[in-house]
Amino acid sequence: METIIGIDLGTTNSAVCLIQNGKPVMIKDADGQAILPSVVGLDSQGRLLVGQPARNQAILAPERTVRSIKRKMGQDTKVTMGDATYAPQEISAIILRTLKDRATQVLGRPVSKAVITVPAFFNETQREATRQAGELAGLEVVRIINEPTAASLIYEATADRRERLLVYDLGGGTFDVSIVQVEGGVVEVLSSHGDTQLGGDDFDELLLNNVCERFKQEHGLDLREIPTARSRLLQAVEEAKKQLSFDACVALNEEFIAERDGAPLHLKMELYRNEYEDLIEPLLKKTIRCVDDALDDAHLHAKDIDKIILVGGSSRTPLVHQLLESQLSQTPHQEIDPDLCVAMGAAVQGALIAGDDVGSVLVDITPHTLGVQCKGFIHGMPSLFTFSPIISRNTALPATRSELYSTSVEGQKAVQVNVYQGEEADVRRNQFVGGFVLAGLDESADEGNEILIRFDLNLDGILNVTAVERSTGLEDRLTIKNAITEFRAEGHEEARAKLAEIFGDRTSPVSASRHPVAEEPHLPEAERAAIKEAIHLIAKATNLLTEAGEEDAEEIRGLIEQLEDAIANQSLSDIGHYREKLEDIVFYLQDA
Repeated sequence: METIIGIDLGTTNSAVCLIQNGKPVMIKDADGQAILPSVVGLDSQGRLLVGQPARNQAILAPERTVRSIKRKMGQDTKVTMGDATYAPQEISAIILRTLKDRATQVLGRPVSKAVITVPAFFNETQREATRQAGELAGLEVVRIINEPTAASLIYEATADRRERLLVYDLGGGTFDVSIVQVEGGVVEVLSSHGDTQLGGDDFDELLLNNVCERFKQEHGLDLREIPTARSRLLQAVEEAKKQLSFDACVALNEEFIAERDGAPLHLKMELYRNEYEDLIEPLLKKTIRCVDDALDDAHLHAKDIDKIILVGGSSRTPLVHQLLESQLSQTPHQEIDPDLCVAMGAAVQGALIAGDDVGSVLVDITPHTLGVQCKGFIHGMPSLFTFSPIISRNTALPATRSELYSTSVEGQKAVQVNVYQGEEADVRRNQFVGGFVLAGLDESADEGNEILIRFDLNLDGILNVTAVERSTGLEDRLTIKNAITEFRAEGHEEARAKLAEIFGDRTSPVSASRHPVAEEPHLPEAERAAIKEAIHLIAKATNLLTEAGEEDAEEIRGLIEQLEDAIANQSLSDIGHYREKLEDIVFYLQDA
């Protein structure tokens, strides 16, 4: 049976896939890369460059390099590359031919047929231009299908009931959202909206400008005006952006980035996810407006959507998940690599056309959200039992994620890291899976001493939890076996008993810092101030448990429990009463 390959011809990246033994298999290059940057160029000797080599020279030799040609497909225009001009179809054909050659080499026989994907909002002229590009590449284009259709095929290849999917596709160069209905093997796009000038490239530019402005303030030099420096930095911030989808902060370190008066200048700074997301939030809110428009056009409401599918590398940004979940009240799906799922869906379509059997795509995921206990707010109420997610449910395995938190009081000596699984905002309604104490913190540190917590979850369900004091590098870790299964209550009590031996019954939980769990409630000023002071006092008192005698420690623990209940009930009189008692014993111990 002749193989029909599936190709995702993207604005920023492209990929090719085929079905083998009923399963989609991504075709990789000699370096093991499935992604081909959609960039074509000529080197200084006039030799053709495709993919990463062309991308590397794009900033330094823009006159010999063509990027984002997909935006020009269907237009009566030419692009210049070196001394010659090319139609958009010709540049796209070079990309398609490269992908075709990859497949031929892997299979060991010629490949001549393909299914190629296009955005749902492409018009007929753009679709015909894509078909022409395929023919120029030596391919018979057996079908042009919409990208959201391809994504829905890979998630719903064997669906036997009607489902409505919202496909949110945020790539490197473009954004589109489609409402798709799947029923009886028929995939129908009900509505689409998008922005052809919004994507990860725009995020890179915002981050580049931010870094350059900070460097300029420190050194009085604008790196954007130095071509080689700008090229290096653009690639560095793009990699940092990708890492910030998984880590709370990233170190940017580019040595000898420039020089002034003959002396080399080095760029060294920290990039925080929350700061990056502040930069891109206005653009992401544009995508949410497109989501609303697509729902309106399909005459549907959020409750009518059965599943949200995330497509495109930029959809990995945690803020995308938060905005969609807030708007549509359900967790988006990203179990299948968002960079590859469109090509995989195109391959499924090719196999179906060829009469091949296609099995369901099995992806190992975590069925529960995993996170830690911290100080925050639950339903607008201050709480020391706030659940802060780190690895969300339905995350593909293996997975590595980190979040940044802070200590609660000045001079805090230790933090207790309690790990839970579940979906509730209150950890007491989730399942405790393990915990440990990071002791020996820098006692000279102010309140807000940063603690990085990293989760590494492997295919066997083993979770490695690491806590690091960022100012000193102090580190401790815990390995939890079977972290994605249900846990018995006695396991909870056993872990608590072990912790009690180390540090007493309570230690100060971390505070939400770079990763806020919920917004502060709109309480009356006096009530809000009293609750804040009480929570601060609880953390301070907890910090003294290691120094207190047995009798004093028992009294502190009792007062903490009473004060926590008063906070939960928002009783100002009880808060004041128990706070005064606890303040007296804290003052006594500190003075001693």
